[in-house]
Amino acid sequence: MTDAELARSVAVEAGELLRSIRASSGLEGVALGALGDRDANTLILDRLHAARPDDFILSEESVDDRARCAASRVWIVDPLDGTREYASGSSEWAVHIGLAIDGRPAIGAVSVPDRDQVFATDDLPPRHPPCPAGLRVVVSRSRAPDIAACVGERLGAIMIPMGSAGAKAMAVVEGRADVYLHDGGQYEWDNCAPAAVALAAGFHASRIDGSPLVYNCRNPLLPDLLICRQEVATIVLEAIARG
Repeated sequence: MTDAELARSVAVEAGELLRSIRASSGLEGVALGALGDRDANTLILDRLHAARPDDFILSEESVDDRARCAASRVWIVDPLDGTREYASGSSEWAVHIGLAIDGRPAIGAVSVPDRDQVFATDDLPPRHPPCPAGLRVVVSRSRAPDIAACVGERLGAIMIPMGSAGAKAMAVVEGRADVYLHDGGQYEWDNCAPAAVALAAGFHASRIDGSPLVYNCRNPLLPDLLICRQEVATIVLEAIARG
């Protein structure tokens, strides 16, 4: 099994487990989210350790083994991206399985189980033409960053509220949006798999100053992110730079 096939398989299986837990556990709210996080994390770690025993894993739900910092290959995973959305019954949550090789987001799979979708670096949707109605920017439903609103206003964009980071990033890859811009509070597991998928699909993915995304850092905080269509990257970065 290739790395991409493994990422996709694990993302799909974890998504199916999470849907089963939500349907049959009888739990709600925080308790449901906690059970989903825990059980999905266990499944993912078991599958990756069995298939790639020499690789390191950085997971939101596990203690960080800093020995990973010297490794070339590190799986970076979010077992349940959008715990709030998952626990509330929303469809806007995802599973992220990313692989950073020498610090770059090389392989990734993002499962959006409630939409019966999986996006992977070896299985990508067709590209769609730009929306004739204008630029569409996806932002958080609960905490949209000021910079996204500012850039959206400058570019005359349509703002689309959406849930988890994976759901927003895949909306761009799928063609339902043009720009995903975030500033503040993300970690490597929030965006490694989405960035890998976006780059493989030919989209722009970078920090908001245009610098490359670098993973497997000692401090996994990676607070800002831009994923967008290549043809609008320059104007979006210029709008960000104007502050």
